[in-house]
Amino acid sequence: MAEITAVTLHHDGADLIGALAVPDGPGPHPGVLVVHTAHGLTEMMRERAQRLADLGYTALAVDMYGGGQSYPAPDAAGGPFAGLLGAPGRVRARTVAWHEALKGLPVVDPGRTAAIGYCFGGKCVLELARSGAGARAVVSYHGLLTTEEPARPGTVRAHISVYAGGQDPYAPRADIDALERELAAAGADYTLTTFSQAAHGFTDPSSGDIGRPGIAYEPLAAAQSWAGTIALLGSLLNP
Repeated sequence: MAEITAVTLHHDGADLIGALAVPDGPGPHPGVLVVHTAHGLTEMMRERAQRLADLGYTALAVDMYGGGQSYPAPDAAGGPFAGLLGAPGRVRARTVAWHEALKGLPVVDPGRTAAIGYCFGGKCVLELARSGAGARAVVSYHGLLTTEEPARPGTVRAHISVYAGGQDPYAPRADIDALERELAAAGADYTLTTFSQAAHGFTDPSSGDIGRPGIAYEPLAAAQSWAGTIALLGSLLNP
């Protein structure tokens, strides 16, 4: 299993501490951002980074809040989450800054990068794609799909892959349809997959522990979305 080391980034008054996993063997390697849920940089995000490193990708699990913290209790996560969303443009700018940091690592080939994100992180990677950043692919799992600044025609360079839950109250069908209209109007290359019986948080085995309706693990959706991600990364990032 790949060793995890810290990567720091100062952005807009916040000291951010991400977690980096590097494959064995000589680089530079293709790089993948891993962007966390509203609960911050949890062990699940570090595990995803390690899993990607074992497959040959330099993986950087980012910290969007500061201090590399996680907030397992929903009420504790509310403050940092709301604070980040409350500043127009900050989510996009911070995700772009992390992508630039990834590209600047000596162990990363800057021309072969991607980003994956979960829940809030799904929103972050969609904002990265909307910005026109040079990532080759972004993947959103049960992500928040709305935006204050829709993609403009001709600006999206990444292939966008969205995995949504048909029973997700935080990304209802109206939001999925609106995103598809947005991406089509922008001329983006995209794939939208909806798992009809999946709820919010379907990739996380512990998501049901929160005890809130509309949030639950769905193992088939989790397995299929991860398999699709690995196929996408293998197609677009490997020479």
